[in-house]
Amino acid sequence: MITISMRKTAFLRLAALALLGSGILSAPFGRAQSTLAKPAPPPPPPADVLVLANGDTLHGKLLNSVGGNVTFHSDMVGDVTVAWDKVKELHSGQQFSIIPKGVELSGKKKAPALPSGTLDAEDNSIKVTGANTAAPIPVANVAFIVDKPSADKLLYHEPNFFQAWNGSATLGATIINSSTRQFTYTAGVGLVRTVPNVSWLNTRNRTSFNFAASYGEITQPAYTDNTATPPTTVPVNTIKSGIIHFDGERDEYVSPRLFVLGQFALDHNYSLDLHLQQIYGGGLGVTVIKTPKQELDAKATVQYEKQDFTNAAGDNLIGSTFAGAYQLHTKFFSYTQGVNYIPAWNDTTAWSFNEVNQISFPTYKNLSFSIGTLDTYLNNPPATLPPTVNNSFQFTFGLTYAIKSKY
Repeated sequence: MITISMRKTAFLRLAALALLGSGILSAPFGRAQSTLAKPAPPPPPPADVLVLANGDTLHGKLLNSVGGNVTFHSDMVGDVTVAWDKVKELHSGQQFSIIPKGVELSGKKKAPALPSGTLDAEDNSIKVTGANTAAPIPVANVAFIVDKPSADKLLYHEPNFFQAWNGSATLGATIINSSTRQFTYTAGVGLVRTVPNVSWLNTRNRTSFNFAASYGEITQPAYTDNTATPPTTVPVNTIKSGIIHFDGERDEYVSPRLFVLGQFALDHNYSLDLHLQQIYGGGLGVTVIKTPKQELDAKATVQYEKQDFTNAAGDNLIGSTFAGAYQLHTKFFSYTQGVNYIPAWNDTTAWSFNEVNQISFPTYKNLSFSIGTLDTYLNNPPATLPPTVNNSFQFTFGLTYAIKSKY
């Protein structure tokens, strides 16, 4: 009996092995093995900890430190910004780079010297655990604390052509239908790409494009003058106005404030009988004022200039552009101004001047209401009938959409 039982047991074992080999039992077994072998997801990193001087403790994520202030995100209270003298302790397991005060970062050369790693701040000093670390750094000697991935991207990588553009697009219209019919359409686009676009790195280059156009007509319908003898019919009279401006500029910084530039500008002004004015040149610029809220640049160039008039011969000129560009950004409005004086050295009478002003008031998200002026003076318009005046002034208002691009 024992022998027969052993034979049955051996037979059952062989049958089970055959079934496993044929795949009948191996599939579910394999799935079970696969499920058991799948690695568990890594646990989330521990939350950063901010302890304030009054004893309050926040758990969340350190964002950055700029201008002597720490910005910390907590799910309970949102983003909190406090001065370093209000911080008792700060601990972060994220990777950060520290930019000490007095260090000028204009490229990659000084990047490896930046202390980088996790942070522990206590007793007005910061201990960095990671690369390029040494003794604790006094808080008073720290200019910026930035997450390391952002620092590496801004230091080591240039954006492609379609990245990092910021600016605005404006549309406006005026329509009047009375004894005379009048309409004016205006449009404008301004784009600027500054690399890098953060305050803790010096600007390496800047590219800008501006386009502005305005077209309008005033139409006096035909009528009969019954006061004349015999009565006469006065035909339709239409007065047109058209202004188009397009320019581009590339700045390459040789120091934090000084840059070399190349530029072009194209202008059409129907009211000044200017069919097309072309300017191509290069020169030097300097950033006179640069703060988070405002910036003032002064520029001077040497250039070739060609003027083509609608009803007269054109001119080929060698001249310059002396320009100023100012920007002001506040919580309630933004203001921009551009002033250009353009003399010609081979014909001192052929000079021009223009000034552009625009003020924008935020209304909803990326939309704002804008008011602008464009004043253009041309000293040498051709003699025409009716006479062409030297100056044209344009006042515009409309809606502006802010263009923002990530980098």
